[in-house]
Amino acid sequence: MEPEDLHELLRSLRVWDPEVTSLPPLDPDTAPAAPLPLFTTWFAEAVAAGQPEPHTMSLATSDEDGRPDVRIVILHGAEAGAWTFATHATSRKGRQLAARPYAALTFYWHVHGRQVRVRGPVTTAPPAESLADLHARSTGALAAALTGRQSEPLDSLQALARASEAAWNRARENPGAPSPTWTLYRLRPDEVEFFQGDERRRHVRLKYLRSDEGWGKQLLWP
Repeated sequence: MEPEDLHELLRSLRVWDPEVTSLPPLDPDTAPAAPLPLFTTWFAEAVAAGQPEPHTMSLATSDEDGRPDVRIVILHGAEAGAWTFATHATSRKGRQLAARPYAALTFYWHVHGRQVRVRGPVTTAPPAESLADLHARSTGALAAALTGRQSEPLDSLQALARASEAAWNRARENPGAPSPTWTLYRLRPDEVEFFQGDERRRHVRLKYLRSDEGWGKQLLWP
């Protein structure tokens, strides 16, 4: 594909096609006092509307030199004190979080033209809790964790296939097998922003900011 073909393709695309997207209103005056209730409501509404993989999110970290990095991961939970996700402590993102324990998350649910952005410091859960989280997942998730070596250079796809097959066999034979580097991370939000798209581009951006007194709310220009 030539660059001009890509540009033409991009121009042909629509954002928030009304055949697949509805844009509910967001009234800041009736929004809850803390971000978690609004997040759980929006999440449930995305699931009910058929949003594909609504639990996927972008995780942004930075390395020791401050260079940003981002990838898609799975949300493992959200409570009043933290949004949680998991990875190997030895992976690229695990090493970055060890060096700079601060991260940002973004959820995008196109069925309602909504984004949720979360920023804050990150801590690790105790090993027993990380292990329990892993064993609550599927056999495939355990097999992937047991394969290990995430982010390391790979010689060939054949090497991956051999290691993965051995990990799958181990996961089936021992569903309680440990994966010492598997770590559950908790992001404690300092700020959470809710973005509600509007067909006339009067998007509503509602930011929650944490202080010593609790949560405050602030509107932002779109």
